[in-house]
Amino acid sequence: MQWDSAEKELRRVTVSSTGENELVTIKGNSDAFKCIGVGTDAAVFRFFHIPHLAFKVYSDDKLDKKDLETEVYLRLGHSEYYPEYYGRGSNFLVISYEEGTTLHDCLLKGIHIPKQVIHDVDDARNYASKSGLNPRDIHLKNILLCQGRAKILDVSEYMKPGNDHRWEYLKEGYHAHYHLIDGKAIPLWILETVRKWYNQKKSETFNLKNFVKELAMLFRV
Repeated sequence: MQWDSAEKELRRVTVSSTGENELVTIKGNSDAFKCIGVGTDAAVFRFFHIPHLAFKVYSDDKLDKKDLETEVYLRLGHSEYYPEYYGRGSNFLVISYEEGTTLHDCLLKGIHIPKQVIHDVDDARNYASKSGLNPRDIHLKNILLCQGRAKILDVSEYMKPGNDHRWEYLKEGYHAHYHLIDGKAIPLWILETVRKWYNQKKSETFNLKNFVKELAMLFRV
């Protein structure tokens, strides 16, 4: 396999979970690759000699999620909305590397997010649903803007039941309020404040309109 040498280099790295909803930690390094993303279950690496691939390495206590995510990719098959699945190793998945900017970074840098992105995510969710999956946990950091179109990077929760409504809230916020900040670079502290407020307030009685009203002054930057 073309990633045999990559697997050898990945043994130099230890990815460890640190707690509920906290980012994993990484110990070890190699001149052969760089870390391009960190989540709560895994970290993603890109090798310089096979730049079209990305390696998602899971912490040892999250290997069950590797198996679930493998099943998701197999059900999705080939799709323009998701990375291509190539295979897996003992603690990692191999998927296509996707070039672009996350919506989170678009807001930080003031990069315009076109309406086509919203349509693409809706289409991606419909495609996943028709594949027998439950598309959820869709947020600013796992939607990639690629040449004006959207690609979803993380499918790790698509086997879970229930609707977390994260995409519905984002979509409504975009349609109602994005024009206030379009083209403006939003400070990180504002995005972090929004995230923390949302995590504190979300419940069965969560009201998006009231939540957005509370944030309106923060958006006027």
